[in-house]
This record gives sequence, structure tokens and C-alpha cells, in this order.
Amino acid sequence: MSHADGSADPSAITSPPTSPRLLPLGDAAWTLEFGRRLDPALAEQVARLAARVRAAQLPGVVDLVPTLRSLTVHFEPEAVEAEALGAQLLALAGAPGADLPAGRHWRLPLCAEPVFAPDLAELAERVGLRPEAVIDGLCRAVLRVGLIGFMPGFPYLIGLPQALHLPRRATPRTRVPAGSVALAAGLCGVYPWDSPGGWWLVGHLPLPLFEADHPQAPAWLAAGDRLSWQPVDAAAHAALAADWAAGRLRREDFLMPEDA
Repeated sequence: MSHADGSADPSAITSPPTSPRLLPLGDAAWTLEFGRRLDPALAEQVARLAARVRAAQLPGVVDLVPTLRSLTVHFEPEAVEAEALGAQLLALAGAPGADLPAGRHWRLPLCAEPVFAPDLAELAERVGLRPEAVIDGLCRAVLRVGLIGFMPGFPYLIGLPQALHLPRRATPRTRVPAGSVALAAGLCGVYPWDSPGGWWLVGHLPLPLFEADHPQAPAWLAAGDRLSWQPVDAAAHAALAADWAAGRLRREDFLMPEDA
């Protein structure tokens, strides 16, 4: 993720203590940093500011890159004066509270059979719950996409119950299978591709979250979307995978009714 590292920078514009830090990222971007920790409240502030900046349609702004604690605003230096844009961004950040962007609400299948959840038993023991209670807590939560990063289509999902917060595994795996649903550092994630990884694997999604050949939006999820997990058994998992491969399902089939 491209964001300022938070080190002291004499060229950073100062702002009130309750405002984000405004930090230059090269000569064509500003980063507004709300904090240094992973906190759902910070992610919500980032989402609100991103929505305000989009709505303001500021001249010269070409791209927004939200993270869990900061927003980077890319601009064309020829089209806008950097200091003036920085002041506008701080003003938007200090504006009265606004509703979070609604996003879409997805309901996706999660299979937590042992073959797909090799870390579930150990994770449950570490947090003092039964494996079934871990999955129940995960499926009861309405998670929110804080950002897409690490690899194309990988969602960082916030809103995990506090009881399921734990650090990453001490020893990462050299290969995590595509579709793995994993927990770490107070976050839930889904690996769209085979990849090394150090998160706790607790289940599997039998659908692709990234379609490279999709003409408009290869990634299913976007920052601000909500996600609810629906537990399924191994037979349902296999049936869903087969139906997707045969073209009998579309991603829209997994949107909640209000967003379908």
C-alpha cells in the first residue's frame, strides 16, 4: 500500500489535533493520515473523507487510494496548486460528520470443514472458544471492506468480533490456497490467488473474488462494501464450485436483495 510512513516531515501542513496529518507523497499526491493503528473507527473516517472528496469533484484530482488508516489523493500538478488542494482536503476532513457510503452487501458461502480450515482448532483454543463458536461469531458479524490490497481482489475486512482478534501465525505458510478465508490482527481476509501467507486459515470460499476477464470490475468487492458469511457444508461447497464453473451462477447472485 502506498502511504506515508508517519515520520516527521517539515513540509507537512500542520492541522488541528483532531484532524488527519496531511503529508506529501512526491509532488503529485497528498496522504491524509488519521492514525497509526488498525482501528475500525479510523477506517470509517477514511471512508467518509473519500466519499466527500469524490462528491466535491475537486479539479485536478485523478485518483483516491484508501487504506485502513489513511487516504492518498493523487492529482495533476499542472491542473491544481498543491498547497491549495491540501487546504481543501483538510477542510473536507474537518467538515461535519456524514453517513458512511452504503456500498453493496454481499452474502458469501463459507465452508469450515477441516480440510478447508487447517488452523481453526488451534485458533479456537488460543481464543478460548469452541471451533463452532468461532465460525458462528464470524458468520454473525457484518464485516466491512476497509480496502483492497496485497494482491488483486484481496479484501481487508474490518468489524471482526473482539473475541476473534489474535496476531498472525508465528510461521507463515509458503502456499495458501486460493479462496482461503483467514483471520489475523483483528482482520478477516480472502486469498483470491495461491500465495504465501501468515494468517489463520478458518474456511474456504468456493467462488472467485477476482475475474481477470471481467470487462468492468474484475474485483467483486470494493472499499465500503459489506460482507456477511453464510456457513455451508462440504457438499454445498462442491455444488457451488461446480455451478460457478458451469456458468450457472453470477456474482450478482450473492448480493443481498436490496443490492441485487
